[in-house]
Amino acid sequence: MDRQGILIVVSGFSGAGKGTIMKELLKKHEQYALSVSATTRDARQGETEGKDYFFKTKEQFEQMIAEDALIEYACYVNNYYGTPKVYVEEMLSRGRDVILEIEIQGAREIKRKFPEAVLLFVTTKNAQILKERLTSRGTESPEVINQRLERAIQESEGIEEYDYLVVNDELNVCVEEIHSIIESEHRKIRYNMDLVNKVREELKRFSEGE
Repeated sequence: MDRQGILIVVSGFSGAGKGTIMKELLKKHEQYALSVSATTRDARQGETEGKDYFFKTKEQFEQMIAEDALIEYACYVNNYYGTPKVYVEEMLSRGRDVILEIEIQGAREIKRKFPEAVLLFVTTKNAQILKERLTSRGTESPEVINQRLERAIQESEGIEEYDYLVVNDELNVCVEEIHSIIESEHRKIRYNMDLVNKVREELKRFSEGE
């Protein structure tokens, strides 16, 4: 029986460790495909074009919007972020579980377009840890850090729209918790109707004396 790919959205506060979690998840489990987002923000040290993000100018990104080349997009801290359509559709058709690491506006759009998508929200166990992680990165100005904290207040009001909450306290535990959640989703009846129908047909044949 072929396994159907599931669309998974992972969101969370800036500084909660989403990127690190995703790297570990993909390293440990081959079933996942992480969708690479397009963005207009500047690349951080160590980030690679086409691997971490597709880095676009504002004009290039708006052209992608005009061409309907994104399944979702949003503006976050004065920059565009969006998910290219082609890669997601191809991976799902191959039976891969596709993970979108996106913000809450994009998550809402995905849920509207793909009601069966699984939404996970990543947080730290308290706000102080979140602030310390943002500050310790050393990649952004105090003004941008404050913007991200202000944004976190807004995002916290939308957590109830997600299916699962994951606390990133210990990385390895968090990674395996997310993997377990997704494996549980695969056991839902709607993803196993081929098997259900096969058993039904066999039972009918038994009742008919075959």
